[in-house]
Amino acid sequence: MSAKPVIAVVGLSNRPDRPSYDVTAYMQRQGYRIVAVNPMYAGQQILGEHCYASLTEAVEALAGQVRIDIVDCFRKSADIPPVVDEAIAIGVACVWMQQGIVNHAAAAKAEAAGLKVIMDRCIKVDHAMGITHGVL
Repeated sequence: MSAKPVIAVVGLSNRPDRPSYDVTAYMQRQGYRIVAVNPMYAGQQILGEHCYASLTEAVEALAGQVRIDIVDCFRKSADIPPVVDEAIAIGVACVWMQQGIVNHAAAAKAEAAGLKVIMDRCIKVDHAMGITHGVL
């Protein structure tokens, strides 16, 4: 079996009561490597992971060590386009917009660039149900 994909979580909070924290902790427990991305917490540790200000910063810092496969977005729908632009630029395979996050224009741009897009779905729920979308 191949290694599990590396998941960058954009918008990860350091607060255990936040959905991003709970979902990310679950994915960590399932053996997924997490890359934390949130400019508010850059330089801090969240769930034992160094937090980066941006996807680009994370990729530069982890060059040669880790390749990000999935960008899991915990951002408002209106804030998704720049995340997608960065995801395209760093060459990830998939952009995952969490439950309640929908941006059709950003999704179309990502798909046109060859990325798989999952939108308005919770990665934790889908994983627990065995729904992999071909990326987990």
